[in-house]
Amino acid sequence: MPVSPTYRPDPKFQTLGPEFADPVQAEVFPETVLRFRNDRAAATVGLETLSDAEWVAHFGRFEPLPDNLDPPLAQRYHGHQFRAYNPELGDGRGFVFAQLREAGPSLQQGPGRLLDLGTKGSGRTPWSRTADGRLTLKGGVREVLATAMLEALGVPTSRSFSLIETGEDLVRGDEPSPTRSSVLVRLSHSHIRFGTFQRHAFFERPDRIVELTDHVVANYYPEIIGANDRPTALLQALVPRMARLTARWMAAGFVHGVLNTDNMSLTGESFDYGPYRFLPRSDPNFTAAYFDSAGLYAFGRQPEAVFWNLQQLAAALSLATETTDGLVDALNGFGPAYRDELTAAMLARLGVRSAGAEADIALVQAAFAAFAQGGERLRWEPFFFDWFCGDADRALRGVRGDLYAAPAFIAFRSLLAAHEPDRPERLADPYFARPEPEELLYDEIEAIWAGVAERDDWSAFHVKLAAIETARLAWGLPAQGA
Repeated sequence: MPVSPTYRPDPKFQTLGPEFADPVQAEVFPETVLRFRNDRAAATVGLETLSDAEWVAHFGRFEPLPDNLDPPLAQRYHGHQFRAYNPELGDGRGFVFAQLREAGPSLQQGPGRLLDLGTKGSGRTPWSRTADGRLTLKGGVREVLATAMLEALGVPTSRSFSLIETGEDLVRGDEPSPTRSSVLVRLSHSHIRFGTFQRHAFFERPDRIVELTDHVVANYYPEIIGANDRPTALLQALVPRMARLTARWMAAGFVHGVLNTDNMSLTGESFDYGPYRFLPRSDPNFTAAYFDSAGLYAFGRQPEAVFWNLQQLAAALSLATETTDGLVDALNGFGPAYRDELTAAMLARLGVRSAGAEADIALVQAAFAAFAQGGERLRWEPFFFDWFCGDADRALRGVRGDLYAAPAFIAFRSLLAAHEPDRPERLADPYFARPEPEELLYDEIEAIWAGVAERDDWSAFHVKLAAIETARLAWGLPAQGA
C-alpha cells in the first residue's frame, strides 16, 4: 500500500501480554461490498490515500496495515451488565486491528494521540460464547448514523471508520430474519474498558491491575506518568472526562441504552451503539432499550449510571493502592465536575457566553425546569435550535405558544436574555435559516433502513450523512473524541 507521510503506526496493546488479549483472525466473508468510508477520519491517521480496493483489503479482508498489529487482538474483560456481574465477557465479535498516532494539525506538534482501529462483526473469537460474532447490516448503518450525529452535537465519541457488507444471512430474534450482515471498523482513542480492570480484580491480581494502569497512563494520560499513586491519579484524571461525556449526552438528548461497565472507555469516549435513541421530546424516563423494563438506563438516570460504573472501576483499582482515600476523593469530584460540564454544554447548545458561574447555573436550572414543564409537548432538538437562533417567533412555535408564557419559560427567557450571544456570526450560516434542525429520530432511521432492505437504495443514508455534516459545521461544537 502507498503509505501516506502522516501514517504513523504505533502498536502498543500487544506489550501487555497474553493475559490481556488473544490473537485472532477475521472471518473470510463471502462478499466485501464497501458501503461507507470515512475519509475525514482516515485523514487523521494517514489512510485517506487508500483506493477503494485497498480499503476493502484492509477493512473487509483485514490484511494487516504496514508495521501494525499482526494478528489482531481480541481483548479480555468482564463487566456489570444491568448491574449483574458477568465474568464471561470479552471481545466476542471484534478485535483491535491497528493502533496509529493521530496526525494532528502538524507533525511538529508531537506524536499525537494514540488511536485504535477496532472491529465489530469480524467473526468469532474465544469470547463469542454461543454467538456468531457477526453484525447485522442494519446495526452497522445505525452505528454510522449515531456517531455522525453525536460528533455533530459535540459529544466525545468513537467515529465510524468503515462499513462493509459481507454477504451472509443472519438470524436475529429482535428483527426480521434472515437479515444482511456487515463488518464495521471504528476509530477510537482506546478500546480499554472499565471491565478490563474488573477482570483482573475478579481474579485477585493486583499486579495485573498495576500493569494495566501503567499502560493506560503511559499511552493515554502521560501528564500523570510521574504520579506516586497511579491508580488514584488515573481515576482522578478520568472522572472529569466521564463527567464531560455524560453532560454532553444530556445536552444532546442522547440515550445510550446499555451503560454497562464493559461499555465504558478508559479515555472517556462514548462507543458501541446498540439500542440508542435521541429524545424526540422532553422525557427523563425515556429508555432506548426495549429490554430495560426497569428504566435503569433511562435518559434522566444516565449520570447516576455513569457514577455507579465509576464506583466499580474504583473498587477494582483499590486492589492496587495502599489507601482508598484518594479514590473516594476522586469519586466525590464527579458531581461538581458534572455540574460544570453540563453548564458548559448547555451554554454551547444555546449559543450564549458565560455570564458568571451563578448566572450560568441558574440558566441551566431554568432550562431543565422548562423541560419538565413542557414534558411531552416540548421537542428536544427544535428547542435548542430555535433558542440558539434567537428568533422569538420561531421560539414561540418551538414551545407551542402556551408553554412560552408559562412561568418556567418566563424565567428561562429572562435568564437567557442576560447572556450575550456566543459567536453570533454563526447565525449567518444557511443551516440556521432552515425551518427545522437536523434530527436523528427512530422513524427516520427505520425509513433509511427500509430503503436499503427493500430496494438496496442507499441514497437516503448518504443524504442523511451529508445533512448531519452540514449541521456539524454549522454548530461548530468540538467533540474531542476520536
